[in-house]
Order: sequence, then C-alpha cells, then structure tokens
Amino acid sequence: MQNSLEIAVKKGFQKIYNAAIESVEFQATKKDFEGDITIVVFAFLRFVKGNPVEIGTKIGEYLKENVEQVSDFNVVKGFLNLVIADSYFTNSYNNIHKTKNFGFVAPKVNEKAVMVEYSSPNTNKPLHLGHIRNNLLGYSVAEIMKASGKKVYKTQIINDRGIHICKSMLAWQRFGNNETPESTGLKGDKLVGNYYVKFDQEYKKQISQLISKGKTEEEAKKEAPLLVEAQEMLLKWEAGDEEIVSLWKTMNQWVYTGFDQTYKELGVDFDKNYYESNTYLLGKDVVANGLEKGVFYKKEDGSVWIDLTEDGLDEKIVLRSDGTAVYMTQDIGTAIERFKDYDLDELVYTVGNEQDYHFKVLFLILDKLGYDWAKNLYHLSYGMVDLPSGKMKSREGTVVDADDLMEEMTKTAGEISQELGKLEGYSAEEKEVLYKTIGLGALKYYILKVDPKKRILFNPEESVDFAGNTGPFIQYTYARIQSILRKATFDYTKEITSIELHEKERSLIKQIQLYPETIQNAAKNHSPALIANYTYDLVKEYNSFYQSVPILGCENEDEKILRTQLSSKVSEIIKSAFKLLGINVPERM
Repeated sequence: MQNSLEIAVKKGFQKIYNAAIESVEFQATKKDFEGDITIVVFAFLRFVKGNPVEIGTKIGEYLKENVEQVSDFNVVKGFLNLVIADSYFTNSYNNIHKTKNFGFVAPKVNEKAVMVEYSSPNTNKPLHLGHIRNNLLGYSVAEIMKASGKKVYKTQIINDRGIHICKSMLAWQRFGNNETPESTGLKGDKLVGNYYVKFDQEYKKQISQLISKGKTEEEAKKEAPLLVEAQEMLLKWEAGDEEIVSLWKTMNQWVYTGFDQTYKELGVDFDKNYYESNTYLLGKDVVANGLEKGVFYKKEDGSVWIDLTEDGLDEKIVLRSDGTAVYMTQDIGTAIERFKDYDLDELVYTVGNEQDYHFKVLFLILDKLGYDWAKNLYHLSYGMVDLPSGKMKSREGTVVDADDLMEEMTKTAGEISQELGKLEGYSAEEKEVLYKTIGLGALKYYILKVDPKKRILFNPEESVDFAGNTGPFIQYTYARIQSILRKATFDYTKEITSIELHEKERSLIKQIQLYPETIQNAAKNHSPALIANYTYDLVKEYNSFYQSVPILGCENEDEKILRTQLSSKVSEIIKSAFKLLGINVPERM
C-alpha cells in the first residue's frame, strides 16, 4: 500500500509543483483524527515553499481523484490524513484469510544459516532463574528468525570441565557415601549441585581454621587443603587419569539427564551441543598463527596478548605464560569451528550483559584475524532477572531453581483458576495440564514482553493476572474465540468482497496486517518483545471489536461470516505468535 501511495504522491507533486521529491514519510493516523495512514507534509517544505495545509490539501485532492484506494482525506496542520476505501481492506483481508501460515516466510534454497547459542550451563549445578531468561530468549529468537525466512540451528556450549566441576566431584568423593540420583530420588543436576554447595561450606570452614592459625585471608584461600586437592584433580583430569575421567563422565551424565528434564518442561531444544571439554584446546593454533602474523604479541613471561587500545578497548590475554588457554582462546576456536561445521551467515550469542566487554573483544579479534564473517556475529545481551526478595547466589545454595520456579508457577495458576471458578466439568488431569499451560505461559510472557536489554523484576503473582499485558489474559482471549467458533454452526469460509466495514473491523484488519512486518522487525532486532507486545495490541483490538459489534448474533449474513472469519484469523495469529514465544494456548479456559 505504502509503495503505491508513494509513487502516486511523487507523480502528484511533480504535476502540481513541477518538482521531484526523494521520499514520502508515512505514519499511522493518530486515533483522534479520521484516517488510516498519514503523510507528513512538513518534509515537502525542502522542495517547495508554501503553507503546509495548502500543500497537503492539493496533494490530498490529487490522490482522491487519481488513486482508487483513497476515498477521502483531511489535513491537520502539516499532516495529511488519508481515508482508505473499504474495498482495499476487504481485498487485503481476503488475501490474508487465504494465506496459510500467514506472516511466515519459507527459507530460500541454498541460503546460509543462522546459529543461535543459548543456555550454555555449567555441569556443577541445576539451571536457575537466570538460565530461564537465557533459554526463553535464545529459543524464541531462533523461532522468530526461522519464521522470518532464515534457516536456523540452535546450539549450546556446555561448560563441563574446569575447577568448578572438580569441586563438585571432590565433595561427592569426600562426603557422598556413593549416593546416586537413583538411591536418593533426586534429579542428577540437583544432586551434583548439592555437592558444589557442600564444597563451598567445607572450604569456608578450612579458611576460618587457617586464619585462626595466623594465616592472612588471601593465604588461607589459596592454601585450604580442599582447594589444593581440587586443583590437583583438574591436573589429573587434563592428564587423562582413568579414575578421575570415569567419575567426571558419571557425574556429568547425571547432570545431563537432569538438564534434559528441565529443557523438556521449559519447552526448549537444541540441534547440536558443543562441550568445553572438546573445545577448550581449540584456538591455541589460531593464536600461534596470529602471533606469526603480528595480530598478537608475546610478553617477557611468555604469555600472549592483543593490544586493542587503538580500538578504544584494552590489552587482552589470549594465552597464559604456561601455554594454557583462557576463555577467550576457547571462544575464538569454537566460533571458527562452528563456521566450519555449518554454512553460517550469522552467529547469535545469548549471554548476559555482564559479558558485553568479552564479546566486543572476541568479535574484534576474529575480525583482525581476517574472518569476514566476524561482522555477522551478534551478542544478544540481556539484563538480569530478580525476584522481589533480591539477587541470589548459587554457591550459597539460595539460588532460584528453574524447576522449582516452573512448579511454583503451575501451582499459582491453579490457585488463581480455582478462585475464578470456571473449571466445571474438567477432570483432575485436564486441570493439571491447563494449570501448567497457564503458569508457564505467564512466566514466559512476563519475561519475553520486556526488551532483552532491560533488567527484570519478576513478580510471579503479577504475571498470572488474567487482566492486563499478561500471558493468561491473551490465552483467555484465544480460548474465548475458540468458544465462539465452536458455536458457529454455519459455513464461514466464504469470501466477502463487497461490504461496508465497521470502524472496529477496519481497526482489527489494520492490526492483523502488521503481523508479517512485526516478525521481520523482531528477527532483525533479535527481540521477542516485539512479538509479545504486538500480540497484546491485537488482543486489545479484538476485545474492543468483540464488545462493540455482534458476531454470531449478527442479522446480516455477510457481516456474520466476516466477523467470524476475523475472530478465527485473530486466534490463528495468537496461536502462531505465542508459538514463536514458546507458549501454548488452551482451547478452553
């Protein structure tokens, strides 16, 4: 629509003023004024001098005479508001009505893919509230990019080695009495996480004892026997000690089984897992080559660095003096590996904003190493999630556990649903499924409706409110529409072409038309919030329509068919948009 209007405005301007304009600025007409689309007349004053109202009026008259879709206009100061003919909206809607998977674009053949990394947990503890935001964001961005026409791979790198893993292993060896997930009935990730906490408790006791014997706090932290032993265990692991490697494999498998349960419950998945134990040596050869090329330099102690001060950053170590890799070395190698494994165009890292500097450095190093794809690396940086009780730390055992939070959300949804008392005729099993759908929908929507960069204070009860900008409110509207469609005992598939539209029908069609553009913008901006808030706006528009006009009780047959069709299409878009957010919708509520 805008393209054809722009061409017409340029022609009209040429004819009336004998002047060429480069572009036309459009915006949605403000609710206070009549019209569907507005042209900003002030922008034309660069090309012709005159009164904006007079210029707007002349252009409006030209468009009304020469463009079939423009049925009327009005000018308010420097804004030309165009009223678009009903025929345009009905034709547009009929095309939408016939379109399967409306808003989605199929990927082009032979197009390069996008890889989205998210989750990337440590195998020494269960997933927590921060991981929930990470997983929901990464999964949703991957789904949105897929819907926008990209081929997408979802991945994670699992941090399965290092001193923190050895701490859990050592604590289990010392204090575990050979207990297993089977013998305790605990999920494997919970069991291993308990030993990470146990290590910290015992380590602190040893530090206190050493301080009481005259050591400084710094000396005590370094010399505590448990830490020394954990460091020795890491060296044995790196040397391939059979007993240590066997324990490491066993305990990690407990954790993976636990993670899989959490991922399934959360509704996220991955196409490929990378493991730090396989990637921690990647990048060392790249650093050696970079050293030869002069990208890196060696200090007197033998450590290798890169100087990024001219780029407004710091000096950064890429190899320790003993030749061991740092995280940056590993990330350099893993990025290169991924572009070798897959025909990628873009790589998106879903990682909290405390790592902003790390990714600036990583992308710049890869660029300086000559990888042309480095410009297509993107850090999906997000803010922390807090609960009203404040930030929590995993090593102290007070972390907000992901499984517990999901269970709590289901419970809260159940309590609120029972209070509302709308579940007569539901079996206990149906109620449980519904509570989970509402509870997880509330959690996911509350987190995803916020711009990723912003910090979130997550309020579980507020998120399960059945009114306002919440998941349950949108789910309820979807269920209400399903109830209408179940009562529609007539054929409402017929195409309605010639009809005078009610203003609420026009508004609803306009909101529906925005869906494809919203998907593209959300993909481009890596922002599920755009999809979430579009869906809320659509639901508000539908509820206004629902309250203003009769649907099934409509006497005019064509109006009844169109309104039922519009209801059906809105519910399809709610379901489709919520699927992009990883949220299910209930058929009844």
